[in-house]
Amino acid sequence: MRFGVLGPLTVWTDAGEVVSIPGLKVRALLADLLAHDGRVVSTDRLVDDLWGDDAPANSAAALQVRVSQLRKALEDAEPGGKNLIVSRAPGYQLQVSPEAVDALRFARLAGEGLLAEALELWRGSPYADFSDMEFTRAPITKLEEQRLTALEELAEVRLAAGEPVDVAELVAEHPLRERLRAVHMTALYRAGRQSDALATYGELRERLADELGLDPSPELADLQARILRQDPGLSGPDRRPLTNLPATVDDLIGRDQAVAEVRELLDTSRLVTLTGSGGVGKTRLSIATAAQLTFPDGAWLVELAAYDRDTASLADAVLAALDIRDSAGPGDALDRLADTLRARRMLLVLDNCEHVIDQAAKLAESLLRAAPGLRILATSREPLSVAGETLWSVPPLGLPEEEGLDAVAGSDAVRLFMARATASARGFVLDESTAAAVAQLCRRLDGLPLALELAATRVRSLGIHELVARLDDRFRVLSGWQRGVSDRQQTLMGMIDWSWTLLTDDERVVLRRLAVHADGCTLEAAEVVCGDGGLDVMELLARLVDRSLVTVVEGPSGVRYRLLESVAAYCRRRLDDAGETDRVRRAYVAYYTSLAERAEGHLRGAEQMRWMRSLDSEAANLRSALDSAPAPEALRLVNALSWHWYLRGRLHEALRSLDLSLSGADLPDGVEVEKARAWRAGFALLLGESVDWEAALEIADPAVRARAELFVQYGVTDMPTATAVVDRALATCRELGDRWGIAVALSRQSRDAFTLRELDKLDRVGHESRRLFTELGDRWGVLQANEWLGGLEEIRGDYDAAVRIFTEDAGVAEELGLWPDKVRRLSWLGWIATYRRDYDRGIETCLEALRLADGQGYKEGTIFARMGLCIAARRSGRLELAEEHLAAMLRGVPRGPDVDPLLFMPTVLNELGHVRQLQGREPEARELFRESLVASRKIGDPRTIAGTMEALATVAEPEEAARLLGTAAAARAAHSTPASPDEVDDIARATDRAKAALGEAAFAAAYASAP
Repeated sequence: MRFGVLGPLTVWTDAGEVVSIPGLKVRALLADLLAHDGRVVSTDRLVDDLWGDDAPANSAAALQVRVSQLRKALEDAEPGGKNLIVSRAPGYQLQVSPEAVDALRFARLAGEGLLAEALELWRGSPYADFSDMEFTRAPITKLEEQRLTALEELAEVRLAAGEPVDVAELVAEHPLRERLRAVHMTALYRAGRQSDALATYGELRERLADELGLDPSPELADLQARILRQDPGLSGPDRRPLTNLPATVDDLIGRDQAVAEVRELLDTSRLVTLTGSGGVGKTRLSIATAAQLTFPDGAWLVELAAYDRDTASLADAVLAALDIRDSAGPGDALDRLADTLRARRMLLVLDNCEHVIDQAAKLAESLLRAAPGLRILATSREPLSVAGETLWSVPPLGLPEEEGLDAVAGSDAVRLFMARATASARGFVLDESTAAAVAQLCRRLDGLPLALELAATRVRSLGIHELVARLDDRFRVLSGWQRGVSDRQQTLMGMIDWSWTLLTDDERVVLRRLAVHADGCTLEAAEVVCGDGGLDVMELLARLVDRSLVTVVEGPSGVRYRLLESVAAYCRRRLDDAGETDRVRRAYVAYYTSLAERAEGHLRGAEQMRWMRSLDSEAANLRSALDSAPAPEALRLVNALSWHWYLRGRLHEALRSLDLSLSGADLPDGVEVEKARAWRAGFALLLGESVDWEAALEIADPAVRARAELFVQYGVTDMPTATAVVDRALATCRELGDRWGIAVALSRQSRDAFTLRELDKLDRVGHESRRLFTELGDRWGVLQANEWLGGLEEIRGDYDAAVRIFTEDAGVAEELGLWPDKVRRLSWLGWIATYRRDYDRGIETCLEALRLADGQGYKEGTIFARMGLCIAARRSGRLELAEEHLAAMLRGVPRGPDVDPLLFMPTVLNELGHVRQLQGREPEARELFRESLVASRKIGDPRTIAGTMEALATVAEPEEAARLLGTAAAARAAHSTPASPDEVDDIARATDRAKAALGEAAFAAAYASAP
């Protein structure tokens, strides 16, 4: 059970369901216990806090009643919940883990530097519904200070990373905090607002002098001086490198020449494949080479070890590695990937291709044909056999050619062995007494890096001479152990087998069971899947890490334990030999099904980011679990993962997985099948497929049906139909008290109200949606509501408020990896900069959005960004730039009086008309404006219609121009959509032109005669 005080007091079950705590005094009792952070609270203290001077006659009994009511509420929600309230002299104690209380979890995360994740937990003011009670004052003050400090630190981190930061509202709330003011000054300066940065410093200086009689600190005064002299150091860092290459934890020994040769090959060949036996170091060499190369669009590692020959296409693996979302459109995943990479200049590292050699070959060939700026570096035990492929065989490390100490010490194989051996056996040295044995061992292991590293872990326990003796004995026994493979591969497998014999029985159990995982696992997963019979899995894992049989990888979601592929292959055989494969596989499926279901309950709440990252890290395991899960578990798994797939844009993966789970002949009856069918219908619609979605919504359970309707509506393109679906779902959610469902429905209504310019409705439903999402802690949801509230501020002309919303939300979208949302926020910011006549910033911001949209293959975002770019370019006189992008937007788009126009068509036609007018081609401009007016009226957006009339007025006959201007002004007034500053320029130009031809009186008469 979890408890929340960072907002209104809230209790959740482990599954994420909100627990109802009845009665104000009972809720106050719980708040009081939480406010004491697990300490015992005396009976007298509780009575005083709850009743004050109005305590009942028998206050102890009255308190006991409230305690009983609280215990009952917790027990009803979760069996065993009553035991969390402990009677302990001289009063009561709430006995829960610190991780179960959001305030304590926040403090831990902030202390570990996980600031964004910590701040996600906040849903509003702490103890919001008990803020007026004495016992909450000290905790509230403490928590607010912790939160403010975390916000300051996070803003500094983002500034250091070159990200946009907006702390204007925080500065207004806390005007005397110098650390916050420094962040604000730097952010303003980087945004090109030097005068504003200096002004905020001046305001602080005056406040300090007036209120405290102080001057700003020397550090802040120095920052002001640096702003005045435009210190280049304030401009922020260069753009961070685009890559997902893992950081190296130790040196790559003996491969300098190899790296240089492979780099040279990539200069002339677009496909280089590193071949060689297992354990020779292909992966390490490929990553080291890629890390030294510079490509405009980065170097990206795609790990293929988790896939097999039954995998239909590897395109999804590349899309996931590049964090590119799916979208509707023709062709399969490979076609979409090729189209997205068409203009990229980048390096792909395809690792472990031998498992999927045919699919890897098809992938490489298709991408290289489509993307001329692409280079591929592959690792495989065999060639891909693709035209243009260059092979480079990775050799073992160099062996000692002579017996002398210097000759042995200079060998690359010996250097690696000694580096690893001395890391664990501190007193071990290479000298006259050990050189011969070390040289013999390196030769016996053929200079294979993995074999050398495994052997090095045994020096501490056996010593070098005993190690060599035992190794030779073992290899004689293993001679011919595995027929049909190379000598080097036999050497490696022999070394792994020998390492196995030196393990304890418990170590062998854990090691072989680890091999069931597709791409490593967490400690929790290892303990559940590998542990039984009292095994101390954590201790056993630590020993296996020490022996180099298990590697530790630090990822975005924490520490993971992995087996190298050669070790995993060996352990899978041992798992079969032990007769444990089926049983361990069942435990594996059960664990990852349970993990997905646990995560699903948090994806709509305050720990959204943490669980999204967790599921991201487990993608290969979840996919593997689904492949082998029986029908009931498969349905549970896909239903639990579907919302995550949607948030991550993995639409095709979702559709394939749902089809797989629904294809069995033994599907169980019940809600899981109904949910899966509804999810499938929604994903199919999002991908542009024709599907009977109404039949998929025939679900008996009203709560499940409402949630299904809210998902399906995202793919329904007809607004009246979608509106009816949303209205029905909203009514059900309100009846059932489903706050998240209510918030989603209202966010969709906000979008529709924005489209129809129903501003009062947008204001009302948008703010309710944002409030609900904020209380729930769902940052994705806040983004959805905020977009249309920011649009509302833009329509009303409050650009400062709109910029604050979109700047903050751009940062949130980036943290969550919601790249389409970031594209839209950047585009909004570019448009607003243009409205303010800051055309350079408008062009720069829209170009940034356009690059991100192109990189994601996000067509709608490309259009939005391009439109803003065109308007800014035309306004600033860069007509060729505007014309280039306008032509790109019109290319292939159907036009004509009988065509239903796309929503962006009037704006594009208007901009192209303005360009033609400025080029002196007024007849063409007039035709474009008239075509735009027809399209605008078909779409029905009053703001666009008014803007088009004003554009046409710039080239119309004077009397018609006056009437058009009058009609447009009346429409703007009726719909509360005032012209932006840049639109005012067009209106003024048309007005001056018409007045000059007609005179003031005639113009006024024609203007007033407008219908």
